[in-house]
Amino acid sequence: MAVLLQLSDTDDLAEIVEGLIAGADAKQATAPETAARWRNLAHNIGDGLDLLPHPSN
Repeated sequence: MAVLLQLSDTDDLAEIVEGLIAGADAKQATAPETAARWRNLAHNIGDGLDLLPHPSN
C-alpha cells in the first residue's frame, strides 16, 4: 500500500515520526504488538526520508 502525504516540509514528517515513537513508548507496557507496529512505521518513514535528495545550497 502507498500513501501520499502533502506536507509543507520534511520537518512535519519528522514530527509525525517522533509522535509514532512517543506513542509506541507509551503503549509498550499495555500493547506491545501495537507499539512494535508503530515503531516499524516510524522506521519505514525515516528510511524513506533518508532516500530523499538533499537540498543543494
